[in-house]
Amino acid sequence: MPQKRIITSLDIGTSTTKVIVGEQDRDGNVNIIGIGQSKSLGLRKGTIVDLDSTVKSIVEAVEQAERMIGIQISSVFVGIPAAHVQMLKNRGVVAVSGEDKEITEYDYERVLQAAKVVAIPPEREIIQTIPLNFIVDGYDGIKDPVGMIGVRLEVEALILTATSTVLRNIKKCIERAGLTVENFILNSLATGEVALSADEKELGSILVDIGGGTTEVAIFQNSNLVDKIVLPIGGEHITSDISKGLRIPLVEGEKIKLRYGSALYRDEERSFEITTVGKEKVSVSTQKLTDIIEPRVQEIFYLIKKELLKLGYSEVLPGGIVLTGGVATLPGIAEVAQAQLGGNVRIYQPQFIGVADPSFSTGTGIIEYVVNNSLQTSAPVKSNKVIGFGLLAKLKELFNDFFR
Repeated sequence: MPQKRIITSLDIGTSTTKVIVGEQDRDGNVNIIGIGQSKSLGLRKGTIVDLDSTVKSIVEAVEQAERMIGIQISSVFVGIPAAHVQMLKNRGVVAVSGEDKEITEYDYERVLQAAKVVAIPPEREIIQTIPLNFIVDGYDGIKDPVGMIGVRLEVEALILTATSTVLRNIKKCIERAGLTVENFILNSLATGEVALSADEKELGSILVDIGGGTTEVAIFQNSNLVDKIVLPIGGEHITSDISKGLRIPLVEGEKIKLRYGSALYRDEERSFEITTVGKEKVSVSTQKLTDIIEPRVQEIFYLIKKELLKLGYSEVLPGGIVLTGGVATLPGIAEVAQAQLGGNVRIYQPQFIGVADPSFSTGTGIIEYVVNNSLQTSAPVKSNKVIGFGLLAKLKELFNDFFR
């Protein structure tokens, strides 16, 4: 690798918008060098409902990351929620092009393009084509056919499509924030890149990402993503329950959830003071708080189990269950998951310095996915001066460029 490579991920969640900047060194190792996050505005259950507010959230998160790294971020890889994505399988077939019949990168790309020739509704478009299995002259189970000798090359591929209007709205917000979109990546694939080991993917595992507004469940088997579930329930519902149960503002409910919340009763009971919306000061026990939180957490895993049974997963897969996402930090959540779903349950948090929290799993996963799948990136804009920040600074840059 001739120089260090900068990769930036953008995770627009229902609750928080996160920007993570990774630097890949000459040996292929990735370090996280910049982080930015802001409260997500203009979204409802992962869908943009207010363009201007979403642009504001993106700009704020990007500026935070830029301050850390001294590099102007120009492009991002963007995570797409599973709710907007549909999966289908298709085959592609080509004749090997070279006279010596050695399969080249060119043949590899041609057969993937052939797999994209599939009928999809006009309101959807392909965002990713993932090879599952290559077949050379009838011999299958081939992971990488490049360099092999053959006449006929086939691929079984997973085609991911997303709603065109959703993609256009996301892209429009990003471009209005002064950035370009390098690629769209399914959140579940990105998170699985870091949260699951190769053995877990091969044996079969269930990845549960509990975010603010939704819970995404991804089922991996034989090293591939095979099914997904999206539930319109997440951490914001727990916060809402606390707010209503204790008669406090949502902002205070979120703070109390993070500071005192637990999905299970603990031996040590504590009390804390709150101020209700009526300005009344009240002492609340952690047991009462757990009484509010636990039923909602149980509901999340009950619904997951119900959907898994619909898909035919009556038993826990050998690789077990991995929890991640912001709600995975809630004490006792793994025990509740195990009681509801059975099998081995563990919590994943990123191993990178500065982002060792489950809420950063998707953002770091996008970067790892880009590296591991050799996706191309644009060159970053480096700066030796202090970068101007904000929409006003961006306008100033345009003004200066015009009169040069």
